Amino acid sequence: MYAIIEAQGHQYKVTPGSILEVDRLKQEPGDEVVFERVLLVATEDGQVHVGAPVVEGARVRARVKEHFRGPKILVFKYKPRKRYRRRRGHRSELTRLVVEAIEMP
Repeated sequence: MYAIIEAQGHQYKVTPGSILEVDRLKQEPGDEVVFERVLLVATEDGQVHVGAPVVEGARVRARVKEHFRGPKILVFKYKPRKRYRRRRGHRSELTRLVVEAIEMP
């Protein structure tokens, strides 16, 4: 069984027990997060439920495992023959989730 969910403008494919990394959430480690925007659910017996835009009554429950910072991303701007060089970077604030269950009505 798997589902495709929408979280903070991004779409993720999740299965029970999978680990998911999303943008930083306000919940603390150990808290439960419920995703109501489930776009697709595929069951074990081969049935596929596609939402328009979401599957009614479907939910995905996950638990916050930890908050962490992603890898450093370097952004380098360069214009040849103009002596223009700019180097900047950032690290994204992320949350790691463990998917516990996909619930269908």
